[in-house]
Amino acid sequence: MAHPAQRRWYPIAFAIALLVVLPLSVLLLSWHEVDRQIWAHLWQTQLPRLVGNTLVLVLGVGVGVTLLGVSLAWLTSLCEFPGRRWLDWALMLPFAIPAYVLAFVFVGLLDFAGPLQSLLREWFGAGLRLPSVRSTGGVIIVLVLVFYPYVYLLARNAFLAQGKGLMEAARVLGQSPWQAFWRVALPMARPAIGAGLALAVMETLADFGAVSVFNYDTFTTAIYKTWYSFYSLTSATQLASLLLLGVMLALYGERRARGAVRPVHERPRGKALYQLRGGRALAASAWCALVFVCAFVIPLLQLLVWFWQRGRFDLDERYSALILHTLYLGGMAALITVSMALLLAFCRRLAPTRPMRSAVGLANLGYALPGSVLAVAIMLAFSYLDRHLVIPLSQWFGGAGRPLLLGSLAALLLAYLVRFMAVAYGPLENSLARIRPSLPEAARSLGVGGTGLFFRVYLPLLVPGALSAALLVFVDVLKEMPATLLMRPFGWDTLAVRVFEMTSEGEWARAALPALTLVLVGLLPVILLIRRSARRIG
Repeated sequence: MAHPAQRRWYPIAFAIALLVVLPLSVLLLSWHEVDRQIWAHLWQTQLPRLVGNTLVLVLGVGVGVTLLGVSLAWLTSLCEFPGRRWLDWALMLPFAIPAYVLAFVFVGLLDFAGPLQSLLREWFGAGLRLPSVRSTGGVIIVLVLVFYPYVYLLARNAFLAQGKGLMEAARVLGQSPWQAFWRVALPMARPAIGAGLALAVMETLADFGAVSVFNYDTFTTAIYKTWYSFYSLTSATQLASLLLLGVMLALYGERRARGAVRPVHERPRGKALYQLRGGRALAASAWCALVFVCAFVIPLLQLLVWFWQRGRFDLDERYSALILHTLYLGGMAALITVSMALLLAFCRRLAPTRPMRSAVGLANLGYALPGSVLAVAIMLAFSYLDRHLVIPLSQWFGGAGRPLLLGSLAALLLAYLVRFMAVAYGPLENSLARIRPSLPEAARSLGVGGTGLFFRVYLPLLVPGALSAALLVFVDVLKEMPATLLMRPFGWDTLAVRVFEMTSEGEWARAALPALTLVLVGLLPVILLIRRSARRIG
């Protein structure tokens, strides 16, 4: 039973959890009224194709990120070959490139009128034509190159954490490196691989920018078109609930698979076990370098070329406004989200009860909600509040009776808060867990309590974790496209919105400037992640 002092923290945690439960409840309540005409039209013209496209995309990306991420993790963590030391961290850099940026770079580079095919036609004749990049395979390849780092990072850490004992035991028993991988290393790393795969699948289901560049219709594009073409927020919300069901099934499957394997604790291994030589070493170097070049080097170089050709001429007052809007939204969202996550972490520490654990779990569920799902759910809820509360109150007090919540900045910041709460909570919880209970107890014995205890003991120790959390949230907000595109107030365009507008018109070169800015800013948390990983291994 909870102590009365612990119950004082319940209202804070439950209120934060309610922010996440609200969109979920709105999605469920949206089914009380169904527009039969819209759903009949969707079923006859789009819905079977949307389901098929989404399933094919999830299956293709799932297989691709698993093969790519596990193979790269195995090579860089257990094998020694030329270039392994820098490829080990360089293969994380594609984290910095948003999916929609890589998508329009590949389309602009590989399309029929793009520079690559034009050059090949000059060399080998006008009849030469490569397979169309605007295809299902093209979408899958782009998303695999963007999302493989989820599997790579977690699988790499799992392989490094297995230590030398089990692998050397397998070698003593006569197992070849390939047999030891299949029978020992891979089963032990399966929970980490499953977690990375689940993240990649959720990002695939939530992606809007990349599939829209390829004109590849999925549930996320259908939500946008239903809202803006049919002007039916309710039908868009119902589509969003079906998308959320797919996300929940992916999470459930990942947790079931992860729960079936117990982690093995060994001393981490810092050196590679297998020394590759000759052709094998060359093949390993070539494979890792090929992925790095395709996923990071070529897109970055192409963006720089486009920037110099056309993008640099867009450096005007309008671009300054885009920067200011983007930085303001990122800064405000980071401040609000980190503050709420810090409260949640303290609630979990000071009241470690079952209801508190449940509330914290609900509050961190928002990261599993795609931005498009959050957008339609929050807008539907705010539309209801405007109609039944805000407008009547405004008219009663003699006001103009206008909606204040729908399309407001507060709605967009709420979406960011719900979406990225888990991103901020992780670093803060880890930082708070490192503070031993003896430190605040010693401070209380010296007469320091209340807010003084927080500012003089907790805050100095939490600053590194809070800065990491703020940086991660800031960059995620900058790259978030669906929620920003659907919910931004009038005139509040951001860099991500600018990229969408330019790519929708086929203006690849003009999209290079905001895209390059997003990539450079996105490198900050990736560098932080690389430093932490290197410190953990060392």
